[in-house]
Amino acid sequence: SSCVRAHAAGILNAMDPSAFDELAFFRAVAESGARALLIGRRALVLLGLPVLTADYDFWIAVDDISVFNSAAAPFGLAPTHDAEAARRRGRYALENDEHVDVLVARAVPTTDGVSVQFADIWQRRQAVTLAPDTDVQLPALDDLILTKRFGSRPKDVEDIRLLTILKSESKP
Repeated sequence: SSCVRAHAAGILNAMDPSAFDELAFFRAVAESGARALLIGRRALVLLGLPVLTADYDFWIAVDDISVFNSAAAPFGLAPTHDAEAARRRGRYALENDEHVDVLVARAVPTTDGVSVQFADIWQRRQAVTLAPDTDVQLPALDDLILTKRFGSRPKDVEDIRLLTILKSESKP
């Protein structure tokens, strides 16, 4: 009946994916000049690993908050804290129907006490090309493993296992 079709159409419309253009977002971040590293599970996805995630995680240079936020603004992503508060807290988020967690610290300790320095990770970064004009900066594999040691959640342990396998397979 038409009532059933209308109900089904409503469900399908409610399930439509966000209009968020991930490629354009990554391009805007790259073009902004912000020193921004994609970390978390989205980085694993870009490396071809079979994990799911619903958000984005970046670690950015402490001096690049405004530049990063400006790159995200055209996508309707609004910061949860101003730059000064974000620096004090060491993190903030950009939000609309998408969610971007932003780590903003010069160094972060792992759960076992290793101090991971942004400047060091940035020097060893790797670019993943998504399109001819779009690269996303990721930590090198060893450094991405270190960032997964910031937490001790079961999914972090699984991610470390997958990254270790990827690392062993990429050695000649």
